[in-house]
Amino acid sequence: MEMNEAFVGSKQLIHCYKHDGKPHRSWSHTVILEETDQHFISINNRTMVTESDGRTWFTREPAICYFPKDKWFNVICMIRKNGVFYYCNIASPTLYDGEALKYIDYDLDLKVFPDYHYKVLDEAEYASHKKLYGYSDELDHIFREQLDILIEMTENMEGPFRPGFAEKWYDAYLKSEKEKV
Repeated sequence: MEMNEAFVGSKQLIHCYKHDGKPHRSWSHTVILEETDQHFISINNRTMVTESDGRTWFTREPAICYFPKDKWFNVICMIRKNGVFYYCNIASPTLYDGEALKYIDYDLDLKVFPDYHYKVLDEAEYASHKKLYGYSDELDHIFREQLDILIEMTENMEGPFRPGFAEKWYDAYLKSEKEKV
């Protein structure tokens, strides 16, 4: 597992697209906490988000972002006073092209609460976009399989759902910020 030390600590853009290649949403920056052959881990905190229609808003709380390079999902761990909430996007594997972390959003989402109960979201949007964008049966199979993997990871408290995962990375971020001062 090789790590790109120069990349760690840098601020990068995040660009999210739809299946047709059009921009869906972008984040003004994320701080890279780790890069390995398998994933990127970063943090957003009061980050400006720009929607495809030009509207902007700011993230409300620190969020640890887990972007696998070889899985069709990503996980946003939002650290709130009442626990860690997880927002999981079914999405293409994340890549970095020298400009931004990039992925394609495929509508299906999983929301996981601090007590690990969960809810699948946006199934109607997925069905609509499957027709609109012509998702193949092969892609549909991949998305459903990845959603099952996310649910299993949640139920087993694995990967980014491990107790303490988000807090560990948030503490590492705070420590690195103190060292800069």
